[in-house]
Amino acid sequence: MHIRNLVALALLLSSAVAFGREVAGVKLPETTAAGANLPALVLNGAGVRSKFFIKVYVGALYLSARATEADAVLRNTGPLAVHMYFLHSEVTKEKLVDAWNDGFSANLGEAERARLGERIQRFNGLFQTVRRGDVIRLDYTPGTGTTVSINNEKRGMIEGEDFMQAWLRIWLGKEPADAALKRAMLGAD
Repeated sequence: MHIRNLVALALLLSSAVAFGREVAGVKLPETTAAGANLPALVLNGAGVRSKFFIKVYVGALYLSARATEADAVLRNTGPLAVHMYFLHSEVTKEKLVDAWNDGFSANLGEAERARLGERIQRFNGLFQTVRRGDVIRLDYTPGTGTTVSINNEKRGMIEGEDFMQAWLRIWLGKEPADAALKRAMLGAD
């Protein structure tokens, strides 16, 4: 075998390891860092969030171990992450915050929303207008909380396992933002 062919094969194999799947033209890594001294998280599933036939973003769920049942993921107390890769030309901060609030309202009872109200407000304050190609990461670390990053710039952290379970219900709760995306994040396709 020629050296050029060996190099090409090595590059092909390394890219297969680095990227686990391609969804709507977005190459998703098979694993992502979970934080210092924590094992890497694996891609559980990913799909497209659509609204009125517009592809808004690719959502990817990363877990310590793959799971296909929403209840099992929602009971998770270990590290996890949701990454959002934006496909739409622009989503304003106001539309993002409205979407978060709609998701919280649809999946949390009144008492739970009231208990989390101050943290939901701080969470909403961490966002900005995003455009095609931007990436929002929600990374949960046990004992610390949920870190929000936009394009690898840390925007802030919201404490609490209960808060993580609340935002995770936006995708995996009984009233998910997008039922097809819920199935895809749970590895159903």
